[in-house]
Amino acid sequence: MKSVVEISLYPLNQQYIAPIQGFIDRLNSYPQLTISTSETSTIVRGDMTEVMEILNTEMQKTYEQVGQAIFVCKFLNGDAMGESK
Repeated sequence: MKSVVEISLYPLNQQYIAPIQGFIDRLNSYPQLTISTSETSTIVRGDMTEVMEILNTEMQKTYEQVGQAIFVCKFLNGDAMGESK
């Protein structure tokens, strides 16, 4: 099953740009994901199981590096949207 996830990251510290960019850069390092970034969110597309495993790993890294942060996520069934590839 394909998944489409829209993610916004809000690190709760004054130096917020570097953690956001680091998270996006790490997501871009996975060749099995398709990533689209805008001013307010990042869209992640891929196999549901792989997407969830990667997000788990990368969100945990963000918490370890930043401490407190808010992730706002929307999960969509990519198959139902014609995202199957």
